Amino acid sequence: MSEPIIAVEHVCKSVTDSTGTLDILRDIDFTLAERETVAIVGASGSGKSTLLSIIAGLDTPTSGTVRLAGQDLFDIDEDDRAGLRAQKVGFVFQSFQLLGNLTALENVMLPLELAGRRDARKVATEMMGRVGLAQRLSHYPRVLSGGEQQRVALARAFVVQPAVLLADEPTGSLDYATGESVMKLMFDLNAERGTTLVLVTHDNAIAQRCDRRITIEAGRLVETLVPQ
Repeated sequence: MSEPIIAVEHVCKSVTDSTGTLDILRDIDFTLAERETVAIVGASGSGKSTLLSIIAGLDTPTSGTVRLAGQDLFDIDEDDRAGLRAQKVGFVFQSFQLLGNLTALENVMLPLELAGRRDARKVATEMMGRVGLAQRLSHYPRVLSGGEQQRVALARAFVVQPAVLLADEPTGSLDYATGESVMKLMFDLNAERGTTLVLVTHDNAIAQRCDRRITIEAGRLVETLVPQ
């Protein structure tokens, strides 16, 4: 049996302030296989986005760990974590997080350039065509619609062919029809590229499209359902 691409091992996360200690995540433990699509669902404040940040190595657990492609994320320093993310992980956020001073094409080129790819412009241009934005290469984010910005964000995430794509409420800022279009594109790209998709969502219809659904309730993993 092949090693899981992601192993979340007894992860706990607590924060302490003048009012006491708040347990955000409590003993979260699960594994994800290569090419799986997984929805993390739960009410606002249940710890979904915190869990996603820990899976990415952007936040640190109070105890427990996460292994990405066999590497313990918290057994290496931040520079090495950043390097591993650049190689293995793509991100898509509700707020798009495009750089406003770069064109759509330059936003998609950026991770390739950071990786030292000499063919960054060619590869990014092809990816922009794949997401239906071949006519928007020189446009800046401020003149793009929300759906177009999220397509740029998808192109930027997939252009490095990541092993894992992490998406945090990727349709939360979009209307229903645009969100449906973006989600179809995300699942199509995911299938084409063979990535593992970890998706935080409030939308049950989106969660039902995934292979598995993990529910977080008050910081605990309460069920893992496989939709029939």
